[in-house]
Amino acid sequence: MSRILVLNCGSSSVKYRLYDGDEVRDKGTLERVGEPGGGPADHESAVRQIIEGLDLAGLTGVGHRVVHGGRKFSAPVRIDDAVVAAIEDLVPLAPLHNPANLAGIRVAREALPDTPQVAVFDTAFHHTLPEAAATYAIDRQVAERYGVRRYGFHGTSHAYVSRRTAELLDRPYGELNTITLHLGNGASACAVQGGRSVATSMGMSPLEGLVMGTRSGDLDPTIIFHLRREAGMGVDDIDDLLNHRSGLLGLTGVNDMRGVLARRDAGDPAAALAFDVYRRRITGYVGAYYALLGRVDAVTFTAGVGEHAAPVRAAALAGLDRLGIAVDPARNAGAGDRVISPDGAEVTVCVVATDEEREIARQTRDVLDL
Repeated sequence: MSRILVLNCGSSSVKYRLYDGDEVRDKGTLERVGEPGGGPADHESAVRQIIEGLDLAGLTGVGHRVVHGGRKFSAPVRIDDAVVAAIEDLVPLAPLHNPANLAGIRVAREALPDTPQVAVFDTAFHHTLPEAAATYAIDRQVAERYGVRRYGFHGTSHAYVSRRTAELLDRPYGELNTITLHLGNGASACAVQGGRSVATSMGMSPLEGLVMGTRSGDLDPTIIFHLRREAGMGVDDIDDLLNHRSGLLGLTGVNDMRGVLARRDAGDPAAALAFDVYRRRITGYVGAYYALLGRVDAVTFTAGVGEHAAPVRAAALAGLDRLGIAVDPARNAGAGDRVISPDGAEVTVCVVATDEEREIARQTRDVLDL
């Protein structure tokens, strides 16, 4: 039986899962990594703490989440020195995430030198994007020189959830057209055609697309120039604004949808506006992806907001009845992986709990042929 340790190093956390086959034997999350008065001092310390605290006898592999694989990595790969160097070269494309991923890889390779290790890339699932979907309309030579294109993110989640949707509906994965909506603090939409990503809302970075907890999502690029010229803001200040002080936080002062919903229900106009901006963006992407796919079999919500915020699901799909998309209120109020559309609906609406770590473990086993 395979025994896989999965390490998911985020910008300020480290999540781990230890699998015996498909069964989770141990799990946990170290939060506030590197924050003053918080958890471990850095990602290296966090990963050492995890490895030292686990019984890893018989370990057959380690799977690492890596956010950005650029154009080089279209599939998971076994880690060696050349792979580590290539991931380091991609740090400019993911400066908030790849360094943390690399820290986990370095410590795990040092602590477990005889255990094969695999990098699973968030961007890899989106390598099937058509060139027309991945290409930005700027000077081609500039784009090619500096790697400017749509890469897409949350790929492990979209892969897992679209496959799980097919299982839930008892339909062949290769024949199903699904729009997956990963709505968490980070949020993205993906059009999955027969198991292949053909459109996704995040772009060169995780900033583009849907409104998120602290990220703006789509905006007019002129806003950046305007803030530089009129407000005197530097590039780093604008980067911080759009990534850390925008989205729900920028509109309401809280980045958690539960707080936004509570304030909206209490009559806060700022929260009501933020909710409308949030759900309107989702509705627009669902409509656009419906048009691109031509036929949609399922729309699936996942991640923290997608799995737990019934008002968001209902509002995001309201008014799409003519497309065959509707939400049943009673089913929407339930729990667990389920169908929430009415019987006989042309498009099945689902809620599926994402499990990126399980997907990383699956891909690690595939690479190591376990």
